[in-house]
Amino acid sequence: MLSAAIVLAGATLGTRAFADPVDETLEIDGVAITTVAPAPSQPEGHPFEEVKSGWLYREPDTRAMEADSFENPGMLNVERGEEIWNTVEGEAGKSCASCHEDASETMQGVGATFPKWSEATGKPINVELQINRCRAENMQAEPYAFDAQDQKDLTAYVKHQSLGVPVTIDLAAGEMMSWWNRGKDRYYLRTGQLNLSCATCHEGYNGRYIRADHLSQGNTNGFPTYRLKQGNLVSLHNRFRGCIRDTRAEFPDAFSDELMALEVYTAWRGENLSVETPAVRQ
Repeated sequence: MLSAAIVLAGATLGTRAFADPVDETLEIDGVAITTVAPAPSQPEGHPFEEVKSGWLYREPDTRAMEADSFENPGMLNVERGEEIWNTVEGEAGKSCASCHEDASETMQGVGATFPKWSEATGKPINVELQINRCRAENMQAEPYAFDAQDQKDLTAYVKHQSLGVPVTIDLAAGEMMSWWNRGKDRYYLRTGQLNLSCATCHEGYNGRYIRADHLSQGNTNGFPTYRLKQGNLVSLHNRFRGCIRDTRAEFPDAFSDELMALEVYTAWRGENLSVETPAVRQ
């Protein structure tokens, strides 16, 4: 039964029609978005010469929705994130704005540099975990549970301040390279009853259709992303877990070392692309 499932999965991927990503430009609120860029040259080993945004692989109506902030449903989450930014919570009587003031100034470019090395934890940290640290240590408020709506909305608001800024990950900081290597291993690891890896779809079958969806390079510069099929923002670790689940494997905990390493590696794979948060996908 297992071997039959693997053969079926390969056949399903292999027989879908191929379609190139579109050759179009994206501008959001007057900000030019880099959707095609040279792949990062260091460390060596990037599978593509150019990195491409998932926006280029979407249907025309989905692309148009992201290009128009009035039509992008994820912007409602960004607006809610701004409310959270300015809301006082916790025993310290602080909001995010108490320390960071106007996010359009203090957070500009910040979201494009995550995940980054945290000396305090001795691990990489992403925007969600940085928010939780600020809540616990500075606001004396409860950290958010994984995928709490406020967590997704605030993360989207913070990252939206970097709209158009190229993703740049500092692999020289701390032990980031060891986490990059670990993430790379995880990216190419085949798992589950279907014996699939991240690379199977986003590299080996990049550009093909599967289950009415066009397989992109799997770059992460648009997360949190508004997915039309779910009618809500979807966080990056939620998407990681969903993909692993689809291989019929047991998925790791969110923010686990395994998924944080994968986030480091996938962020690097999409370096030089602009932050698009909140991107719109099918």
